[in-house]
Amino acid sequence: MHFKFSYVLALAMTGGVALWMATGTVVRGGEEDNPNSTPPPAERQSSSGENLFKVQVTKLVARDRSATLEIHGRTEAHAKVQVQAETAAVVISRPTNAGEQIAKGDVLCQLDAGTRQAKVLEAEANLAQAELNFKAADRLSQNGYTAQTTLAAQQAGLNAAKARLQEAQEELKWVTVRSPIDGIIESPMADVGTRLNVGDTCATVVDFNPMIAIGQVSERNIGKLSLGMPAEVKLISGQTVQGALSYIGPAADPDTRTFRIEVEIDNHDGTTRDGLTALTRIVLPSEKAHLIDSSILTLNDDGQVGVRAVSDDNVTQFHPVSVMGGGDDGMWVKGLPDTLDVITVGQDYVKDGEKVQPVFKTAEAAQ
Repeated sequence: MHFKFSYVLALAMTGGVALWMATGTVVRGGEEDNPNSTPPPAERQSSSGENLFKVQVTKLVARDRSATLEIHGRTEAHAKVQVQAETAAVVISRPTNAGEQIAKGDVLCQLDAGTRQAKVLEAEANLAQAELNFKAADRLSQNGYTAQTTLAAQQAGLNAAKARLQEAQEELKWVTVRSPIDGIIESPMADVGTRLNVGDTCATVVDFNPMIAIGQVSERNIGKLSLGMPAEVKLISGQTVQGALSYIGPAADPDTRTFRIEVEIDNHDGTTRDGLTALTRIVLPSEKAHLIDSSILTLNDDGQVGVRAVSDDNVTQFHPVSVMGGGDDGMWVKGLPDTLDVITVGQDYVKDGEKVQPVFKTAEAAQ
């Protein structure tokens, strides 16, 4: 049987590859796992007597960064009060109507007084009688003709008469339901002829000035806010108004881990309405940060995100960073010195503590 030379050659090569794989020796380019591995480019250059490994370097300078916190929420009236009846009676008149602007103390509903006026007169008469009885008992007690217990009983009767008169007067006062705040009457109102029991609503009064823009802020950003900070509120209606931060919730919502904030808006002209979708923007205090190109970020052996830089003696150093945010111009990071010579090309081919030859680039990264 004759074999072609190409078949024999193929079998020999296959056997050689199998034998090589059986040895378990694997060489990874760019790594130095054992003495027989290929050294990194920088070490190869150094061992061959050439110049140090070259890396491209750019000087970064920290700048003031003013971030804007955006909060989605809605507008809310400063106060909304359901004015309720404190006594049971029928509405006999309603001097105001829904939608009217009223002042504190204006009458909303007039209830039927019934026999309440008569009860006041009866309580006044009982009080007058109790005062006479007490004065007589006091004179007799001073002359020693009556016991102190009798005087105490007359004093108790006098106090009870005063309490009953005050109760009757309050009951009569409650038939006039007045507004506790300035505002606008919201529909609906109790109709004339409707019987109101204790706790039933006569009318709802809404105070629209100032208006409040509410929202929720995450626990990560709540520490950056302080009362009085200026804010811009953009409404879904297209209107943009200015305000100031007037309230920061003391405790987080247990479900969302967010804090309620309120921005107070001047609404003397009544143009801002309750319940509108709102976007609140608050400019946060500026802080030092660096604007970089995300491509220069790298990882150290512990998996931390950062950048590699060169020191004054051209030795590489790893600096971890915290990412603050990004945009079209680059990425803002913090945690770096104010000025730093950062490696922009070659950072993944060198190790920490390695001496290199920096080649400076005139333009700053990500300007």
